[in-house]
Amino acid sequence: MIDHKHYTYRVTWSEEDGEHVALCAEFPSLSYLAETPAQALHSMLDIVKEVIIDMAENGEDVPQPFSDKAYSGKFQVRIPPEQHRNLAIQAAEMGISLNRHVSSKLA
Repeated sequence: MIDHKHYTYRVTWSEEDGEHVALCAEFPSLSYLAETPAQALHSMLDIVKEVIIDMAENGEDVPQPFSDKAYSGKFQVRIPPEQHRNLAIQAAEMGISLNRHVSSKLA
């Protein structure tokens, strides 16, 4: 069974609702509103735990927590050729690789 505490949680203020809202990145359809950030997070942890149990009991695929996944550090991005050229020129002028230049821009 996947540990519900390994998921990616965030608590933010909802101006529209006038309360704190807890979210889980791996379960984007779930949210929980509460008066305090701690209440919102605690309740969201409970909800995610219940959802995981329910999904497992029903033979559904439970999302893997982002924190438990292995990442290669590689991904492909498609950009317009002119933008590719401009980035390559910038990298060359800086004396660094295109990969390093783009990585620093993403950081």
